[in-house]
Amino acid sequence: MEMIQMVGLGLIATVLVLIVREQKPMFAFLITTFTGIAIFLFLIGKIEAVIQVLEDLAVRSGIQLVYLKTILKIIGIAYIAEFGAQIVKDAGQESIASKIELAGKVLIMVLAIPIISIIIETVIQLLPA
Repeated sequence: MEMIQMVGLGLIATVLVLIVREQKPMFAFLITTFTGIAIFLFLIGKIEAVIQVLEDLAVRSGIQLVYLKTILKIIGIAYIAEFGAQIVKDAGQESIASKIELAGKVLIMVLAIPIISIIIETVIQLLPA
């Protein structure tokens, strides 16, 4: 049922954008942006539930929470960068959108360094001396 609501909201917003775009392009952009934000806010509760389940699994399996939190931050950066880039693309600014995507990739790489280091150290320890 929730998916039907989101699709319905998207369809209504699309029709409004198509109608308004001819007369007021700025309003069309605002409708697009607010629709995206509304869908994102609707999903926050679902995201919180997934994060809680993953944290519980990490605690039960003995995985340090710092690694899980780092991975969740990486996923969050990827989604936020994509969301921001899509909004900027909707406004017709492809160049700025590509810079947002680049910034997201660099931040992901920076956050991934500790995890990559641990993996390399583990592999080195497994190799015979």
